Amino acid sequence: MTGDAGAAGGDVGIPEPRRLARGVQLDRDGVERGLGGLVLTIVELLRQLMERQALRRIDQGDLTDEQIERIGATLMALDEQMTELREHFGLAPEDLNLDLGPLGPLLPR
Repeated sequence: MTGDAGAAGGDVGIPEPRRLARGVQLDRDGVERGLGGLVLTIVELLRQLMERQALRRIDQGDLTDEQIERIGATLMALDEQMTELREHFGLAPEDLNLDLGPLGPLLPR
């Protein structure tokens, strides 16, 4: 059999979003936004945990003034980077919070 193999299937010139087998559609922007949101959610969770740990250590008197300054500067820089990345992906802060059903939200409001 010669000729264009796609002509018989009718799948020639498939417009974006691309179709995979069995009709699954890929939306590149949606996939990028979703993956970016998932990564940023994990980073935000870790940022909040680090912030809480730093506050506990400050309250316990475990840190010097210099260490407190460095931690504060680092957390502020991370917060700025998170804001930039959220804006890049078109996400609001509440978009990073996952609903865990009966457990409630992942991140405190």
